[in-house]
Amino acid sequence: MPGGSATSSQSKIQPLPHAVAAHVRAGDALHVVCGHTRWTAAANEVVRQWWGRNPGFELSMLSLSSLGVLWFRGGLVAKVVTGYSGDVFPNFTPNPVFSAAYLSGEVEVEHWSFLAFAQRLEAAARGLPAVTTASIEGSSMAANPGYERVDSPFGPVGLLAAYQPDVALLHAPIADRDGNLAFHPPVLEGLWGALAARRGVVATVERIVEDIRPWSHLVRVPAHRVLSVSECPMGAHPGGLFGTFTPAAPYGEDIQFWSEARAASRGERLNEWIREWVLDLGDHDAYLRKLGPERLARLRARAEIDSWRQDEAAHPPDLTATPNDWERAAVFGAREVAERIAAVGADAVLAGAGVANLAAWAGVRAARASGSACVLTAELGLWGYEPTPADPFVFNHRAFPSSVMLGDSSDVLGTIVGGPGTTTIGCLGAAIVDEFGNIDSTVVPGRAFLVGSGGGNDVASSAAEVVIVTTLTPRRTVAEVPYVTSPGGRVSRLVTDLATFALDDGRFVLRALPHDVDIEQVRSLVAWDLRVARQVETLPPVRSDEVALLRRWDPQGFFLRA
Repeated sequence: MPGGSATSSQSKIQPLPHAVAAHVRAGDALHVVCGHTRWTAAANEVVRQWWGRNPGFELSMLSLSSLGVLWFRGGLVAKVVTGYSGDVFPNFTPNPVFSAAYLSGEVEVEHWSFLAFAQRLEAAARGLPAVTTASIEGSSMAANPGYERVDSPFGPVGLLAAYQPDVALLHAPIADRDGNLAFHPPVLEGLWGALAARRGVVATVERIVEDIRPWSHLVRVPAHRVLSVSECPMGAHPGGLFGTFTPAAPYGEDIQFWSEARAASRGERLNEWIREWVLDLGDHDAYLRKLGPERLARLRARAEIDSWRQDEAAHPPDLTATPNDWERAAVFGAREVAERIAAVGADAVLAGAGVANLAAWAGVRAARASGSACVLTAELGLWGYEPTPADPFVFNHRAFPSSVMLGDSSDVLGTIVGGPGTTTIGCLGAAIVDEFGNIDSTVVPGRAFLVGSGGGNDVASSAAEVVIVTTLTPRRTVAEVPYVTSPGGRVSRLVTDLATFALDDGRFVLRALPHDVDIEQVRSLVAWDLRVARQVETLPPVRSDEVALLRRWDPQGFFLRA
C-alpha cells in the first residue's frame, strides 16, 4: 500500500527488558553481532537479567573487547566462540579476566580467525553443512573440531563446519514495525549470524520508521527472522554508529568509556563498576541518563567528518623526543612496506593493529608519493581509505568517509585480498614470532593467554606476502611458537627496531642493521641460531620527518609507547 508498510505482519516492537525475558533462555548459544557497531544495549540487558544465575550460555562474538568481562564476571558463559578476546581501547592488550577464565578452564574457548568465524555463520545461514576456506590451514586452529582438510575431485580444500546460534543480538540504525532491519556499512562479520540464528534476532535500533522502503537497499535482515525490535537510541554505546545513510543520527566511539572498562577489569572495583553502569540501571533509558546530555552531545559531535581536528589541537605531538623502540620499528617497517609495494606491484596493503597499522599507513603514503596506486584496506570492510591525524586505531570511524568502498570482511579478507587480479601485502604485528615466520597471538599454553587471531590468520593465509613489524626482544622472538595463530609461509620480512630479517628457504636470515647495532647484539636477542646474509645492509638513520608523521597519527602514544 502506498505510504504504508511493505508487509502486514504483527508489530515486533517490544520494550527491551520484555524482549530479552521472552526470547533468551538458559543454555542458549547467543551471538552478539559485530559490525562497526561493536556493542548492543541488548547485551547489557542480558547481563542484568542473568547475572549470577549460571545460565551456561555459549557466547559467540567475533571480538570480545573489554565489555566482554561482564559476561564472565556474572557467571553467564560456559563457552566462548570468538576471533579475539582482549582490550581494544586505548590499545590492543590481553585482558586478565579472559586470560584467567580460559587458562583455568572455567570457560571453554574456541579460537577462530575473523573470516573463518564469519564463514561458519554464512554456511549455517545458507543451510549448508560446511563451507570452503583458504584460512586456518597450517595454524593450530586446524585442530579445531569445526575444521577439516579434505581431498576433493577438485583438489584438497579446507572445510569449516556450519555454526548456528540460537539467538542473535544486534544493534541496527533503523527498523520498521514489522522488524525489517537496515544497516550502515561497513559491517565487518556481515549479517550471517542474524540470518543463521535458529529462533531469530533480538534487535535494538536507533529509530523505528513507519516505512523502511526508502532505505530498502540497506535492509539486510528481513522481518520474519526478527523476534523483537526495541528502540534504544545510542544502543551501540560505547561503540559508535557511522553514517548518515538513514534517519538514524551518527555518533562516535566513546574511547573514554572503553578505557574505563579496561581499567576496571584490572582492579578490585570491577564488580562495583559493573553495578554502577549495568546492574543498578533499570533499563537503557536509565543508562542514557547516567551518561548525561553533555557526554552524549560530545559523542554526536565526534561523528562529524572533521572532528579529528579537535583531537589534533588538544594533543599536539611532541616532535623533540628521541625516537623510541616502537617508533624505530614503525619507521623501518614503513620503508620496507614501501619497497615491497614497488617490488611486487602491490594493489593494496592490509594493515594489522597497533604499530603495524602505523607502519602500513606510512609505507603506503611513501609508495604513493613515488607514483604507486597502492591503497589501504582493512578487515572491517574498508577499501581505499585515508587515515586521520590523532586517531591511530585501525577501526577508526573517522577514516570511513575517505573509503572508496565500504563492505565487510568477506569482501576484503575473503575475496579481494586473496582473489585473482589483486596483489596485497599484509603488514602484521607479532606478540611472538619464530624463526620460520609463524606468529602466536593467541596463547602460551599453561602460562598466558594473549588475544587471538583477529584477521591475522586470514591475511597470512591469503596475501601475496606478509611483512611483520615488531620490536626485537627475547620474549618476542622464539625458536618455535607454542601456538601457531598465523603460519609463516607467506612472510617475506620481519622488521624490528634493531634488525631486519628476510625469510630465505623457510627460515629468517639477518639482512640489515641500523648503524648503531651490531650482529652480536642481535644474536643475543633471538632464540634461534642466527643466520646472517653475506652482505648485511646498513639502514639509514630514522629521520625526524618520519617520526613526526607517526606521532601526528598517534600523538598520545597509544601504540608508539616506549
